[in-house]
Amino acid sequence: MARILAAVLSLVCFAASSSAVQMTLDDRAIGEAILAGQSRIDRERARIHQTYRLMVRQPPVDWVDVITPFHRVMLAAEAQARAGNRMFAQREALAAQREAPGPITLMIELTFHPLNTFIGVPAYNVSLAGPRDTQIQPLRIDRYPRFQARTESPAPELAGSNAAPVLGKGQPVLGGTIVVPFSSAGLDPVGSYTVVISEAGKELARVPVDFGKLR
Repeated sequence: MARILAAVLSLVCFAASSSAVQMTLDDRAIGEAILAGQSRIDRERARIHQTYRLMVRQPPVDWVDVITPFHRVMLAAEAQARAGNRMFAQREALAAQREAPGPITLMIELTFHPLNTFIGVPAYNVSLAGPRDTQIQPLRIDRYPRFQARTESPAPELAGSNAAPVLGKGQPVLGGTIVVPFSSAGLDPVGSYTVVISEAGKELARVPVDFGKLR
């Protein structure tokens, strides 16, 4: 009971202090992220994850999950809790941060037309459009095809540090995930941006993201 109450308090702290993305977490923020991820209250964890999910619903783009340092630690702690390991602590949280390709990562979920002829995820490009039409380019773009029906979840599943995109072996590509890390350089932690997804110069979808409403 005490642990559940502590987790609830951490969720309250999360709601009260979501005024800017924290590019570097202090000890308090790490502790709150761990408690939120280890909470046994599913609906509260789902509510937090929902604040990081930008719904698009503009084919082929379904949604964009924004992974901040706080959200990354929460996701890592949650994954370990599901595996039965509740010993996740600051050391593991710092390791999760070190494995991150960038402090901000966008995970873009795709669903393709069932009659497509793709053998992998097309070469979609992703950028962040800022004030005065500035374009912030990512550190890299990783494209992971999906060959089976998607399992719906309120939280994204982070790719492992050794994960690599694969090509199909003749089976249809039903969708995929694009993982796009960004450096903190040039990003305003309270700024408003637009995620722009395009192919060969043609815009496919865009969705606004306000870092001032995240943590």
